[in-house]
Amino acid sequence: MKIVIPGGSGQVGTMLARHFHAAGHAVTVLSRRARKAPWRVVEWDGQTFGPWISELEGADVLINLTGRIVNCRYNFKNRCEIWSSRSRSVRILERAIGTLATPPRVWLQASTATLYAHRFDAPNDEYTGIIGGTESNSPDKWRFSIDVARAWEGEFTLAQTPRTRKVLLRSAMTMSPDRDGVFDYLLWLTRVGLGGRAGSGEQYISWIHDVDFINAIMFIINNETLEGAINIAAPNPLPNKDFMERLRNAWGQRFSIPIREWMLEVGAIFLGTESELVLKSRRVIPQRLLDAGFTFQFPDWTAASADLCARWRTTAKV
Repeated sequence: MKIVIPGGSGQVGTMLARHFHAAGHAVTVLSRRARKAPWRVVEWDGQTFGPWISELEGADVLINLTGRIVNCRYNFKNRCEIWSSRSRSVRILERAIGTLATPPRVWLQASTATLYAHRFDAPNDEYTGIIGGTESNSPDKWRFSIDVARAWEGEFTLAQTPRTRKVLLRSAMTMSPDRDGVFDYLLWLTRVGLGGRAGSGEQYISWIHDVDFINAIMFIINNETLEGAINIAAPNPLPNKDFMERLRNAWGQRFSIPIREWMLEVGAIFLGTESELVLKSRRVIPQRLLDAGFTFQFPDWTAASADLCARWRTTAKV
């Protein structure tokens, strides 16, 4: 297949490009900066036409991952960049697809499980899940990420691509042993003795193992009946306190310090991030994948964390 990945220079994009390239597919990553890679990398700015458009001609798959990283403080400048980078990339890709003689067969558009409400009472699936933004039990500042996700999905939903199937990927945190990823950071906290519960520890964590993430993407590409919003998450989210306990057990770390909410707020300032990424309860279920017959290799965090720890140890020795 010919696969084009705008915004594919980050953790998830590199993970996908590496897999597709190793499987013999023709991979092109559209990136703001040219760089050396085993696959083709073409420059684009995510908002204007350029030579990159020719990469889309005859493509089988378009996977748009473009968007400024959200692991930052939500000041005015960062908010503008987070919002505009997502919406503009969708608009320019829609316009580009409209110029093609042979447009991509399927367009997979990144979204986020953060779209769903902060809740503990029941899981959010694609059919009955509650979209967030109006919860009385969450800080007003958490609504920004939901507003961005809704605008992002709105742009994609309105995109006119009659010859291209469209799929929204409402992804949970993707866990891989790659350096500087989410799992790498959580494991670092565990290794230095800070792998206790965060805040109350009752907030749910939704996650997906990298093997299942890649397999889910391939499953969606090959299943032409799937379109619209699909949750990309393991079927068994769990509270933060249990999530961290199982990670500690997988690593073999007995000692840990719980982190109080006020400590998270202070730490987030020094780390240049937002406490929402840790404190919001994300309880997401991939019902559409399950209904379509997708089988998870790592449905539970106990086995998933053990595999990830083992692979992290292996790569650390390289």
